[in-house]
Amino acid sequence: MHKRTLYLIILSLLLAGYYLFMGIYLHNLDYHNLESLFYSEKNKILFEGVGNRLKIMGLTAPILPFWGTFIFSSISHLLAPVLASAIGTAILFYIMATTLTKRSHDDFYLLILLVLFVFHPGLLYTACSGKAIYLVLIFFYLFFYHILRYYKSNTTFHVSIASICLVVLVFCDYKFIWLTLFFIPLVLFIATQSLNLSETETIFRLVQSFNTPALRRKLINKTFAIYIIIFILPLASVLIFKMLNLTHANDLDYFIDSPYATWTVLADKIGFEQATSFVHYQSSQVSPLVTASIALYCPMIALAIYLFRHNTYQILTIAAPFAFVEFLQIKYDKIFLAHEYFLIFLVLSLLCIHFRAHRHENQRMMKIMLSVMVVFQLFTGYLFLANSFVPEEHDFTNTLFHLTPDDTQADNREMATYLNTLPNNEQVLADDAVAYPVLAFTHHIQRLTLPYQESYLSASEAPEKYVNYVLIATDNNPLNGYTQLNNKYLPAIKHSDSNLNLQKIYETDNWILYKVL
Repeated sequence: MHKRTLYLIILSLLLAGYYLFMGIYLHNLDYHNLESLFYSEKNKILFEGVGNRLKIMGLTAPILPFWGTFIFSSISHLLAPVLASAIGTAILFYIMATTLTKRSHDDFYLLILLVLFVFHPGLLYTACSGKAIYLVLIFFYLFFYHILRYYKSNTTFHVSIASICLVVLVFCDYKFIWLTLFFIPLVLFIATQSLNLSETETIFRLVQSFNTPALRRKLINKTFAIYIIIFILPLASVLIFKMLNLTHANDLDYFIDSPYATWTVLADKIGFEQATSFVHYQSSQVSPLVTASIALYCPMIALAIYLFRHNTYQILTIAAPFAFVEFLQIKYDKIFLAHEYFLIFLVLSLLCIHFRAHRHENQRMMKIMLSVMVVFQLFTGYLFLANSFVPEEHDFTNTLFHLTPDDTQADNREMATYLNTLPNNEQVLADDAVAYPVLAFTHHIQRLTLPYQESYLSASEAPEKYVNYVLIATDNNPLNGYTQLNNKYLPAIKHSDSNLNLQKIYETDNWILYKVL
């Protein structure tokens, strides 16, 4: 093994240990987020649940992050997402460091990368929160890495690998399917670059290609071939997965629309409703200033564009994610942009710097600029997280930087603690579309009757025949309107069965547990 490779492996292992320590520390301060709790509850069902769990195994979305946590669930269901994100972020560092060291032996650029991975609040959030951002960043980085490699080598191998990375990226976060829209016009420039022409500037190459019949035919053929290579695999994969959803759930969009399949459906709605209810609510994310926010968050992206200033098609490639994020803000106007959509520009700018910075003629000035930008980005990274309208993001900064225990899930833990005291042979009816944060903290998932089980519908209509307890969402629960098991359920079920008696035995702000008599 090459000495430098061994050095990077050791550094990555140390970084993984650092992330694990911080992630477990945050876990002990009771920091949890809805995504990690959702994965923990689904993993509990797969390992310990009763009944047909095929739909949960195959249709839980995003599916690759879910499987990533599944690997570590044998260690701890609650810690599995943290273990996955910590190790995954260390792998991201290794991939980026390997890319860098292949092009430059100047340790200054490696030090810049290490400083960002050790201290940048956004990357700490990626590594220690248990969210699946690490997978998005890995495959976003690899996708653009192979696109840039194609520009240099002109071999379609890199386009093929980029296509595979795009498939994985889509199955890590389905919204990235919209990124393909902004590569449709770009493919023409990519195909133009592959032609052997005397012109170097992209626009002149394009004009020369269209003015010559032979070159025009060649350009059309190459453009069509690249379209197929880049887009056919992602689109076919999504279509097959949608057919799988239709077959097993009778809904093509089950994996993006059902609260039983993905945590984002309700979390995004509730998060936006709560944030916009504040009197002083305002955000640059609701204005056309998203691009300005990105530049403020990651000024290194401006340096990346400067380094490629002589290559039109590469600047257009870097610009594609800007258009993508602006599109998301318009299409999903009732959802806040998560921090991951800012972090993609951090890894993209680092990729561009790895490709070009070491070849800049004034290395002293380049290193000074990079150092200043890195310090500035550490500061803006904290500000963006601390002032985020996404509750989990600003809760993270409060817990990590102010050592403040997080009581966001205290109510759910309290109810779960009581459920854990119930006899093992007694069943509890619960709806995990909204109750998964409670169920993630329970010890015995077998005693729960949940919607994935065939008996759930019968139990909800005649609870006295199937279960001993019913878990109800109170009117104070922000999710009470998204479940059948709320306070409206009680009079409805008593109307259908006048002999049914329910006794309230435990209550928190968000939940009431009734015993079926």
